[in-house]
Amino acid sequence: MALKFNWKKNLPKIIWGIIILVFVGCMLRVIIWEHFYYKEKEGSTRATAITNTIAPEEAEQVDETEVTNEDKNNYKVAPNKPRFLTIKKLGIDRARIVEVGLTNIGRLQTPVSIFDVGWYRSSAKPGTGGTMLLDGHNGGPTMEGVFKHLPDLTKGDIITIERGDGKFFRYAVAESEEVPLSEADANMAKMLTSPEPGVESLSIITCTGVWSQVQQTYLSRQFVRAVLLPEELVRTDTGVERADDGSPAKTEEDEKKEEEKQE
Repeated sequence: MALKFNWKKNLPKIIWGIIILVFVGCMLRVIIWEHFYYKEKEGSTRATAITNTIAPEEAEQVDETEVTNEDKNNYKVAPNKPRFLTIKKLGIDRARIVEVGLTNIGRLQTPVSIFDVGWYRSSAKPGTGGTMLLDGHNGGPTMEGVFKHLPDLTKGDIITIERGDGKFFRYAVAESEEVPLSEADANMAKMLTSPEPGVESLSIITCTGVWSQVQQTYLSRQFVRAVLLPEELVRTDTGVERADDGSPAKTEEDEKKEEEKQE
């Protein structure tokens, strides 16, 4: 005897079954679309602000407010700590140096302002003979950061650090290399050592390369290491000379500007 299917009784189950199938189909469609979309966008330049989703404590909050000369003049640090960084070749003039530590998962923090330089507080201070570790942004959502052009540095270029007590220290670039993100952690240890054993040095790290939409970061890191120059060394070929007090000597252009201000 044939069984009679009770449509009236099973109609709710049929409707819910159809709804579930439609929902699952839509989800699969979205997942497949998203996969191919991100694959297509991988390596594209970041154009807008994107929330970092790798971990809540790792999400970077960046500030694009420009730092004025008044802000710089009012910025103070302890006499033995780094205060300003200058790299004339890159157009960096007295970028403030702020203390940074490590994040909750042990990664080096970066300054909030894209125009500031971070000094890892557990690394050496200038003038102590060790290695000072610095970092900073290559840019924010809409503006270039302090180290946007760090990859342009080459061997022999000069990096000047002004300490809190007003004393200047000049370092010459010894090496600059772009390291794939996958190899960056393995190369971190050497950034706390000098490229010339026994000679004081500084190291700088910043993001570079292309932006990964999937990983929410740039795919390379720029590693720069520089060594302290002897006090008596004057590098006229770089266009930066040392004055008697150890600071970069004034150029003819600087003196001309001062004369114009006085007039």
